[in-house]
Amino acid sequence: MEEVEKFIKECGTYFLATVEGDQPRVRPFGTINIFEGKLYIQTGTFKPVSKQIHMNPKVELCAMNKAGKWLRLAGILIADDRIAPKADMLEHYPELKKMYSAEDPRTEVLYFKDATATFYSFTEAPRVVKF
Repeated sequence: MEEVEKFIKECGTYFLATVEGDQPRVRPFGTINIFEGKLYIQTGTFKPVSKQIHMNPKVELCAMNKAGKWLRLAGILIADDRIAPKADMLEHYPELKKMYSAEDPRTEVLYFKDATATFYSFTEAPRVVKF
């Protein structure tokens, strides 16, 4: 899991795919953080992506680094309403404190469950990490 987090952080931006009805939805994200042994992302409960995740928690993200290697991470996102993981996320991404606070119910953190990360390269065989 640490390798997955490190790769995504090095990329800076990743793209998260959800489903809305029968329509796929993809958007850029930038938050990724390990807290209490789980890999978390952050969003706002008022955003369509939050509603999509709650309707269907199966998601996939994709990130590509400058060296031309990429990662696909598929799993189920589980919302964690506790203040502690929200506060930890905001400490790692202090720029979000302008829009969110750990006590604000509009702040949402979700962690990956049953995750499968696949590392890809044009020159190497794919490598899978599960957590």
